[in-house]
Amino acid sequence: MELAIYNIQGQDTGRKAELNDQVFAIEANEHAVYLDVKQYLANQRQGTHKSKERSEVSGSTRKLHKQKGGGGSRIGDINSPVLVGGGRVFGPRPRDYRFKLNKKVKQLARRSALTTKVQENQIKIVENFSFDAPKTKEFIKFAKNLEAEGKKILLVLADQNKNVYLSARNVPNANIITAKDLNTYVVMNSNAIIITEGSLDVINNL
Repeated sequence: MELAIYNIQGQDTGRKAELNDQVFAIEANEHAVYLDVKQYLANQRQGTHKSKERSEVSGSTRKLHKQKGGGGSRIGDINSPVLVGGGRVFGPRPRDYRFKLNKKVKQLARRSALTTKVQENQIKIVENFSFDAPKTKEFIKFAKNLEAEGKKILLVLADQNKNVYLSARNVPNANIITAKDLNTYVVMNSNAIIITEGSLDVINNL
């Protein structure tokens, strides 16, 4: 598969980028994408949620009234979950939400995501570039030239570029990532993916 290569002015350079069909032209597996996105989001969770249970609530442990003969329902101490201010039944406890996903499933998910985005014409290849200094205005101009203004932009670079990163930092819905860190979630969460020519060597072997 081949895609046109653009410059930062949004003009077609007349050259073509070779995309690996094993990465960009497979039969997309939606379930693999679902599992990988689910794992990514689960790994972001801190899992530090906690509510106080009956034994942890501050209050007297004295039985409020006798068990029988009062004409009312049975009741224990003031910490009972059925009373206002009592403990919570089966409340959340700290836990780890992470789970394991096989490497081949994650690879299939990444390739499925990239294939889907190519089919939807949401991927563009651009020449390697940099900015002389961090300028948000320059990045906005760059996005406009590539018809990505106002969209969820994912810019994939071959290596870290401080000036490009700082230029995009204040642009809403713009995400900068290196090719080796590319994952299913960021691909699926974008609708304008701009891949630099230099990062294709890594992506074609994902």
